[in-house]
Formats: sequence, structure tokens, C-alpha cells
Amino acid sequence: MSAPAPRPTILQIRRLRQLWRSAGWPCKDMLEVELLALGWLERQRDAHGRETLRLTAPGIEALHLGLQKNRAMRDRHEDLVARMAVELQRAGRIVWRGLSLRAGLPHEDDAQRMKWVNAMPDVYSVRNTTVEDYLEPAVHEIKVSRADLLSELRRPAKAQAYLALSGQCWYVLRAGIAVVEEVPPAFGVLFAHELVGGDGFRFELGRPAPRRAMKPDFGTWMTLAKAAPEPPPIDEGQDWLGDA
Repeated sequence: MSAPAPRPTILQIRRLRQLWRSAGWPCKDMLEVELLALGWLERQRDAHGRETLRLTAPGIEALHLGLQKNRAMRDRHEDLVARMAVELQRAGRIVWRGLSLRAGLPHEDDAQRMKWVNAMPDVYSVRNTTVEDYLEPAVHEIKVSRADLLSELRRPAKAQAYLALSGQCWYVLRAGIAVVEEVPPAFGVLFAHELVGGDGFRFELGRPAPRRAMKPDFGTWMTLAKAAPEPPPIDEGQDWLGDA
């Protein structure tokens, strides 16, 4: 019985994709040695002796496997984002997804200067109130893979931007990818447990998010004014009655 084919790593998938899109010019590094040894690449020489690399049939299959994995991860991420948005709406909040916001952070070399950082929180929300002091803007950042979480935690400017844009900031983590202590104390932690059969999520509080007094600045208000908030969730017990 033959051994199962190895599963491609993220770096291998990335290189296979780069070679697939390009003319196949080699980098001559150890990663390409791995791909050649695995039989996912093959070397070719033209009439002038120039060497290029070409994906083999197993290489294309490995690339396809990686794309399927990435697509499934994106779908799981979007499912959890949508579920979190509904939970916030049911808690009486107005919710936006996929906003592109700018946050002003103190410059490392000069505290009097501002450094502007672009941030795209997965979920941004405010309380449904007409009193500005009671808005309590919040950011919920969704992570379904450990690699994605660790990559973001290595970029402190992005986390600082979330804090600058909200009075409380949360990481919503798929259960099992991290523990509370790995997330900086400035952030709250919610764990999302997938229900049996994949029918939604159950949320578990890992750590409450510290609350700070904060009002959205003018730039944030303009972005919110131009963006459409999430439509209200469907109440399965009532909203379908109009279709009957």
C-alpha cells in the first residue's frame, strides 16, 4: 500500500501559485529543492540552455488542495463574522462589516505627530442610541486559524488601530486555536464553539473587554454615513409570516 501524498504547506502553496502565474523562472532556493524532490515541479531547458520550472500534474493537484483549504477557511471565517453580527444586533447594536477606517496613532519618534494606520475590522458596532456619550463603539475581530491570529499579534500597529477606533475591542476565536493568555490584556476574548452539524456557533466568554470612554472621530462618522449597516436579522418566528 503506497504512502499517502504529503499535504502542501502554506509556503509551498504560495510558491506553486507564484510559479503557476509566472513564466516559471526559478529562485534556486531550498523551497524549490523541496518542491522538485516531491515531484510537484519539473525542470525544463529551452534551446538556449535557459532553465525554467513547470508544475507537474501532482503539483497542480497540490495547488488545488491548498486552494480548497483556503476557500474553506474563508467560508468558516465569514460564517462566524455573520453570526457575531447577528449576536450584536440582538444585543441592541448597529453593526457594520468590512469597513475601511483610519486610526491616528502617536508617532514612535515624535509624540506630537500622528501616524495614520488603515484598519479593516471584521465587525464594527455602536449602541442604538441618540446620545453620543452612550454609543460605546466596539470592534470584534474574528480569527478561525491559529496562524492568522499569531500573524496579527506580531503586528502591534494593527491592534493599536483597533483600540484607537473603539471603546472596547474583542478577539472572537474559534475554540481550540488559542488560550486567553496569548491575547494582550487590552482585548476581550470570546470563544466560538461550532455546534454539532455545523449549524451555527455557541459563544463562551474567555475574558471581558476593558471599557474606555470613546467617541468616534469625524473621519469614522463620515465612513459610517457612507456605508450601509447590516440589515436586521430575520426572526424566524415572525418575519416569514408575510410570505405565507
